[in-house]
Amino acid sequence: MPQKKNVREIALDILTAVQKNKAYSNLSLNHAIKESELSAKDIGLLTELVYGTIQRDMTLDYYVSPFIKNPKKIQPWVLSLLKMTVFQMQFLDRVPERAAVHEAVEIAKKRGHRGVASLVNGVLRTIGREGVPQTSEIKDPLERISISTSHPLWLVKLWASQFGIEKTEQMCMENLNAPVQTSRVNLLKTSREEVLELLSDEGYMVEPSTLNEDGIRCLRGNIALSNAYKNGLISIQDESSMLVAHAVSPSDEDMVLDSCAAPGGKTTHMGERMANHGRIIALDLHAHKTKLIEEQAMRLGLSNIETRQMDARKIRECFEPQTFDKILVDAPCSGLGVLKRKPDAKYTKTEADLHSLSVIQLNILEKVSSLVKTGGTITYSTCTVGKEENEAIIDAFLEQNKDFERDLSLVDRLPEAVKPYVNGNSVQILPQYFGSDGFFIASIRRKA
Repeated sequence: MPQKKNVREIALDILTAVQKNKAYSNLSLNHAIKESELSAKDIGLLTELVYGTIQRDMTLDYYVSPFIKNPKKIQPWVLSLLKMTVFQMQFLDRVPERAAVHEAVEIAKKRGHRGVASLVNGVLRTIGREGVPQTSEIKDPLERISISTSHPLWLVKLWASQFGIEKTEQMCMENLNAPVQTSRVNLLKTSREEVLELLSDEGYMVEPSTLNEDGIRCLRGNIALSNAYKNGLISIQDESSMLVAHAVSPSDEDMVLDSCAAPGGKTTHMGERMANHGRIIALDLHAHKTKLIEEQAMRLGLSNIETRQMDARKIRECFEPQTFDKILVDAPCSGLGVLKRKPDAKYTKTEADLHSLSVIQLNILEKVSSLVKTGGTITYSTCTVGKEENEAIIDAFLEQNKDFERDLSLVDRLPEAVKPYVNGNSVQILPQYFGSDGFFIASIRRKA
C-alpha cells in the first residue's frame, strides 16, 4: 500500500505539474484537495504553499539562483522544492525554518538519490546562514518592481507607461495578496442583514461589502459550502464583478442580451435586479457552460433567463436589428485583473495575446451592436487592466460607428465608492483600490 503523502509533497506535485505540464494551478489544487484527506488546517497550508510559490516565482528564482552552481543539471522538481522551501523561510512566519528545511531534505531523499538530498540540504542551509540577495539592490526601478513582485518586465513596462510607476508598483504588490472570498446576496429571497446573521450562526466570519449594497466579504471559511449558498440566498462573485449589473441597470420590462454569459454571475445578478421579470438571453460558445448558467438560475429561483449555445459573433443570424433594450458584452480577455486568483497567468500571457484578444473583443462588439434599440445601451466589461483591451476598444468602435455615443450617465448607476474613479463613460478599477479584482466597465448608447 503506497504511503500517504504529506501536505508539502502534495504541494510539490502541483507545482511540478504547473511547471512541467502547464497545468492550471487552481484546477490542480482543487483536484488535490478533493482526492486527499487533509485537515482544514493542512488545506490552508497547501493553498498557501502552491499559490504563494507560484505568485512569487520570479522573486524566488532571484533568491535561489546564486546558490546553485550548475542550474542546467538540476531537475525541475528539485528547483520547485527549493523555491517552495525558500518561500516558507522568507514569507511564512509561522513555519519554523528548521522544520521547512528538514521536510525538504526528507522529500528529496524520497524522490531522488542521496546526491539530490545533499544538494537540497546544502543550498537551503547556506541560504539560512547567509540570507538571500536583496531586490532593493536592483538599480532599474521597473526591473526592481518586476523581480520583487514577480511580474514579467514587459507587463510592468506596459502598466508603467499607462498608469505611472507608483500605481504600477501598488498594483503588483496587491496582486501578491490572497483574494478575499466575496458573495452577492439574492435580494429577491432575503436581505443582506439576514444573510450576515445566518452565515455568522454557521460559524463564518463575514462583514458587509463597502463597495456593493448586496455584497458580503468572508474573512474565514468557504461560504460556497454554506446553507445560505445551497438555498440560493447568495452567489460567489467578486466585488468588482458585481458592479457590472449596476452599470447595465436593466429594468423589469427590458429585453437584455448577455453575449458572453458563462458562468452566469453577471447574468443572474441582472435577473435578480430585474425582479425575475423581463427577459435575458444568455449566450455561450459551449454547452457545458450554458448548463452552468441554467444551474445557477435554478438555484437562485430565476425563470427570466434563457440560455443559447452559440458564438456571439453569429447572433445577428438569430435576432432582428434593434431587438434588445440593453446588451452586455463581458468580453473574453487576458484576465490580468485577476492575478490574485490565477497567479500562473502572468507568466504565460504575452503582448501578442493582448493584440489577438483585442481583435476578438472589437469583433464581438461590432457584431452585437446592431441588435440594440435606439436609445439603448451596450455595457462593455473585462476583468483586465490596460488600455489595449479596454479604452482602445471603445475608441475604435466609436470611430467606426457614428450612430453610437459615450453614455455619460454611467456614473449615476454605480455605487458611491466607485464614482471618484469614473472617467466619462468608463471606469477602470485597479486591484489596489478596493482589494478586489481589476475590472473595466464602459457604457455606450445608440443615438436617438
